[in-house]
Amino acid sequence: MDEPGQHKSKSNRASKVGSARLRKTLFQIMTTLLQNAPEDNPVYRFLDKKRVQGKPYYAYMTAAANKFLRIYYGKVKECLRNLEQAE
Repeated sequence: MDEPGQHKSKSNRASKVGSARLRKTLFQIMTTLLQNAPEDNPVYRFLDKKRVQGKPYYAYMTAAANKFLRIYYGKVKECLRNLEQAE
């Protein structure tokens, strides 16, 4: 039996729950991020770290997309909070 976190698999199924359009858009964003490789971008650094760790393609792309969404959502919330305070 494998220890937690030690399982090695050649392929993992990606979850098909949720919006296919959103998933496609997020993968396009992550692909562009990989092509441009901006070293100062926290999402790129996270994606590259997971890739170097040997994670499967869909695992590191999905993890980076989730990280991107959390950062983006935080920035949107901060912007809305600042707009409310300015009024």
